Amino acid sequence: MEYLDIYDENGNFLGKEDRKIVHRDALWHNTVHCWLFDKEGNIYFQIRKDKKKLYTTASGHVKAGETIKEAFGREIKEEIGYAVNYNEAKLIEINKFVMDREEEDGSIFKDRAFANVYACLFTGTMKEFDFDTEELDGIVKINAKDTLEVLKKESGSLKGKKCFKEKEEIRVEETTISFNDFLVNKGETASLKYGKYYQGIKLT
Repeated sequence: MEYLDIYDENGNFLGKEDRKIVHRDALWHNTVHCWLFDKEGNIYFQIRKDKKKLYTTASGHVKAGETIKEAFGREIKEEIGYAVNYNEAKLIEINKFVMDREEEDGSIFKDRAFANVYACLFTGTMKEFDFDTEELDGIVKINAKDTLEVLKKESGSLKGKKCFKEKEEIRVEETTISFNDFLVNKGETASLKYGKYYQGIKLT
């Protein structure tokens, strides 16, 4: 059983509740959207195994009693296997996220989240990532500004680097990323979903 801190719509703390009930009853809670970027202006996306698409560097729920920065460090470690100094992560913005979707069993998954977008400078190499191949197909490094142009136009492609695991060894190779490689859910706009997050590269 996983507990989340819950809030009213204005962000006032109310207590904690089981995650399943949070999404059953549309209770407000915190999530964290994590971005790693480097001094060359690149940003890092994970390749989700279930969707075969690019998403944030890492993301997830903030657990009960956990700070946003602690959640940032935990999600980066859990999803891409890198121990970042989460105290250096800086807030970009907080978005209110509202979504209802029907599950396979007919129940309604109700999401009411304060999406905390944080970015942190990455000074390591792609070969230091140790992600779970059950969750990810790899990690991609691409220029943030060039990526934003592709997302704005909703077309085009750009060059980057991809790391993946082969026989438990991290390999890095050149890759080409197109607009259709990014995860954009129904009802979302790519430039709004990802574009404004790139303010993070200015933190250097």
